Amino acid sequence: MATSLVIVESPAKARTISRFLGDDYVVESSVGHIRDLPRNASEVPAAYRSESWATLGVNPDDGFKPVYVVTARDQVRRLKSLLRSADQLYLATDEDREGEAIAWHLLEVLNPQIPVHRMVFHEITAAAIREAIDNPRDLDRRLVDAQEARRIFDRLYGYEVSPVLWRKVAPRLSAGRVQSVANRLIVERERERMAFRAAEYWSITATLDAELRTAAGGGAEQFDATLISLNARRIATGRDFSQQGELRSGEIVVLDGGAAATLADAMTGARFAVSSRESKPYRRRPPAPFITSTLQQAAGARLGFSASRTMAAAQRLYENGRITYMRTDSTTLSDQALDAARRIVAGRYGAENLPPKPRIYTRKVKNAQEAHEAIRPAGENWPAPGGVTDLGGDAARLYGLVWQRTIASQMIDATGETVTIRLAGTANCDLAPALSVGSSATGQHDLELSAAGTVVRSPGFRLVYAPPPAGPDEEPERILPDLHAGGSATAMAVEPAEHSTSPPARFTEASLVRRLEELGVGRPSTYASIIETIQARGYVWKKGSSLVPAFTAFATVGLMERHFDHLVDYALTARMEEDLDEIASGERDAEPWLTEFYFGDQDAKTPSDARGLRYLVSDDRLADIDPAEINSIPIGIDADGESVVARVGRFGPYLRRGEATRPLPDDLAPDELTIERALELLSEPTERVLGTDPDTGLDILVRPGRFGPYVSVGRPDETDERPRTTSLLGHQSPETLTLEDALQLLTLPRTVGVDPSDGEEIVVRNGRFGPYLTKGPDSGTNAENRSLESEEQLFTLSLEEALALLAQPRRRRGQQAANAGREIGQDPDSGKAITLRDGRFGPYVTDGEYNASLRQGDDAESLTLERAAELLAIRRAKGPAKKSAARRKQPAKKKSSAKKRAATKASAKKSATKKSAARKKSAPRKQSPPSSD
Repeated sequence: MATSLVIVESPAKARTISRFLGDDYVVESSVGHIRDLPRNASEVPAAYRSESWATLGVNPDDGFKPVYVVTARDQVRRLKSLLRSADQLYLATDEDREGEAIAWHLLEVLNPQIPVHRMVFHEITAAAIREAIDNPRDLDRRLVDAQEARRIFDRLYGYEVSPVLWRKVAPRLSAGRVQSVANRLIVERERERMAFRAAEYWSITATLDAELRTAAGGGAEQFDATLISLNARRIATGRDFSQQGELRSGEIVVLDGGAAATLADAMTGARFAVSSRESKPYRRRPPAPFITSTLQQAAGARLGFSASRTMAAAQRLYENGRITYMRTDSTTLSDQALDAARRIVAGRYGAENLPPKPRIYTRKVKNAQEAHEAIRPAGENWPAPGGVTDLGGDAARLYGLVWQRTIASQMIDATGETVTIRLAGTANCDLAPALSVGSSATGQHDLELSAAGTVVRSPGFRLVYAPPPAGPDEEPERILPDLHAGGSATAMAVEPAEHSTSPPARFTEASLVRRLEELGVGRPSTYASIIETIQARGYVWKKGSSLVPAFTAFATVGLMERHFDHLVDYALTARMEEDLDEIASGERDAEPWLTEFYFGDQDAKTPSDARGLRYLVSDDRLADIDPAEINSIPIGIDADGESVVARVGRFGPYLRRGEATRPLPDDLAPDELTIERALELLSEPTERVLGTDPDTGLDILVRPGRFGPYVSVGRPDETDERPRTTSLLGHQSPETLTLEDALQLLTLPRTVGVDPSDGEEIVVRNGRFGPYLTKGPDSGTNAENRSLESEEQLFTLSLEEALALLAQPRRRRGQQAANAGREIGQDPDSGKAITLRDGRFGPYVTDGEYNASLRQGDDAESLTLERAAELLAIRRAKGPAKKSAARRKQPAKKKSSAKKRAATKASAKKSATKKSAARKKSAPRKQSPPSSD
């Protein structure tokens, strides 16, 4: 029987599509990319390992030809096996550039000798899949070229610049086209906060009783008003001060605490006349349907989701046929979607909330994704929020948000009016001469109060998509009494309040996404992975929802700004996206573009003028970069005129003044490191020598550290290896610690013995949640853990006692036999219990299936359920961890010769990369790029 093979990227997508196709179709996934550039030297084909460019995986001297290696060999073998029994091949990867590139790689590697079709769709419904099957298209080579150019560009950028960071800043750092710009944005905001100087000012708020005239007689209604003017001079508010805490205008009155209290007393009981009432109509249009970036921003603001968590839930919804494709820059809705939305509006919210014609949203962007419709519920029959519960809590909540936004986009405007009431009066009191300027009489001061509020006439789209709650710095909407000019009100209570100006807010994930999109940097579809990368690399950590740059980020951004400034220039980086769009549209060729980036301007007189990447990372150029200068962040000057700097060192950030150094606490944000705080840290006692290590002859020291005091064998500059260290126990202090105590601490972790039943070692450790024992090769991830009753057991526990503890069931800490962890709550996505545990590499959360380590800025003691769920969602989005083969006990070695199977390798061809369009008939194969299969 004739069959057709349909290949998609993910197993979940394959399962959903297979439900819509009959037995004549076999749907299989490629499980992502099957081929890519080699990640390291070991993956480079043997034919190229001697080449100077081998580690790049790209030959810049021969037209930037890439070397591809197959990364999913088992899956490729399975696809080839299925292909042998098929008579047609459908490449059904996503319809954006990356999906087009995956389809091309499948075509190149599988080498099908049957008709090939490219099928595309933006939602996974029966109708959409049938439409795609019936109307396939050819592979779009322009999209493939653009994606390949992007991949090569990013490889050159990352693999050439990252080693510079390793040499000049610290190991294991990375640079990237978008991540380096994101780091710069976050660091620049922190610099603004560090330069900020707060200003103090006072305000006065009066609670007034409005005297209303009604048909039934008199009446009263309370409302609040703020003092805005004293003797015809405006009262200062936060916006009247500069970032340096200076008043922007000398015509403004700044109230201090004494003057505010005096005025408040004089105003209490005073009568104020309404001098004016201004009413302005307002109209709020519904927001456009979601695109990738606005979905991430709204999910962050309304659901508290990170960008990664949002995209993971959206991917699940799309692959299961609940929403349309989630990587798009288009706000357009199809006719089918418009009809569905308008039908729901009329049925649920009434015809009075339905505009006469469908609302059409168009959007001009610098770099539009190829997907041609906004994110919306899939199909034409949309379950209401609460009707999607089978994909986990995150997916259900995100679907509700998509549904609401889509429906709201087809509703009428929200209308109403804003009302401002001004009131005038006097206060009799004595004020300082500077505040009395302009007073009408001695001791009598003219006052003006203002109250503003909103009257909603028709909520319109806000019936379904209301604005998020007001933030801490925002005024909530207020309803005012029906007061008009000539009316009056009496101040029943008056309260002065002290204020301090606030520094610019740090970026959150949502606001960083918004800023990157405004600048035109990168693709919204990549923002989630970029934000995840800068956190995983240690450039950024979270404080609540705010993104805080580490001192390492300051050093790397400083290096990039001074020596690779054009690579982190916002306008130039945005221009790169436009160039890639031109490559995708066929208006520009990729090779000249890459040549200009890598080799620089060919018409320049000198390499330094050309500013090509190859020259910028050359040894001669890097010799001019001083690591000490790059890794020094000025903090201030002490009383003796000596500079205090923060530095990034081998073992973390530290303070330096002259020869004096101190480690910086791990949770100290850069803007909190004032000169006063730095001098306080520098004044703390330095290391104390306890004695000599009998094994090495080095000093044993107790020192302050980022995670608290610790014992160290020697100093970092006394040995080529990192000194052996261990933290103090809970009852110990640096002042009273003895040499004997330190030598005992240095025996940890201690191997108690071997479990005779399976040969696994049992080790006792001192963890963040207290002492515990662990058994297993992974010591914390898949290991068995049991808490100890006391810290003394770290040194006294016997093998028999350890085996007895392991034989008992796991229980929470504090019970007779406790587990090294505590239950936080139920995961809103998976429904499983989340437990916080202490592992070999630090604390982590687990739901029994996935484990996620806590990150810098996460405090184990105060970790919330929301943050734990977010960490697990990020980990879950990466898919299950690859399982390594079970470790077997090695039998006694035999002296028989082992036979080795020689791997047969096809000779790699050094020919130009040629891309062949999808074929509908069997044709002779065109030459492939260099690859390893």
